[in-house]
Amino acid sequence: MDLTRGSEQDRRNRAKKMMLLFAIISMVMMFAGLTSAYVVSKSRPDWLTQFELPQSFLWSTIVIVVSSITMFLAKKNIIAGNRTNGTAFLIGTLVLASVFVVFQFQGFASIVEAGYYFTGSESTITTSFIYVLVLAHLAHLAGGLIVLLVLIYNHFKQRYYNGQTLGLELGATFWHFLDLLWVYLFCFLYFFR
Repeated sequence: MDLTRGSEQDRRNRAKKMMLLFAIISMVMMFAGLTSAYVVSKSRPDWLTQFELPQSFLWSTIVIVVSSITMFLAKKNIIAGNRTNGTAFLIGTLVLASVFVVFQFQGFASIVEAGYYFTGSESTITTSFIYVLVLAHLAHLAGGLIVLLVLIYNHFKQRYYNGQTLGLELGATFWHFLDLLWVYLFCFLYFFR
């Protein structure tokens, strides 16, 4: 495929898609490295083998999966020209993202209440890894929330319509990636103890 063909706008659009792809690949590599370090560290004698993830992490996983569905429906409705439903689904995605963050911090609080600390002299390698993995995802989610706010702003400014949806497509792709990343992390932490 010749990436230099097409109009200037086509080339810019392809470049933006490639930049997102490179960003996603770099995030995958980062989390692959972190989860690999987790696997290697499991053989340490001070590793907690009876540690249970808090229930709020399960609830946050359900919420983030539902937010992926609402993002899909928002994109579908906006492309179809149904602005009212598109707006409702975009706002719904933002609300679900906020609920996800609340559940994440409830999970952290539950871990501390159970007597496990993330840093300091009372911390364990197990909880420190969970802390790093979840906070790294939350940092990327903060970027996702900014993207979501930009999508909502641009939607209200009527910048997305059939044939002009690149920003919406890129934002939705990033959001779905973040959702899949959390599902991977949750399953990894839940099943690989």
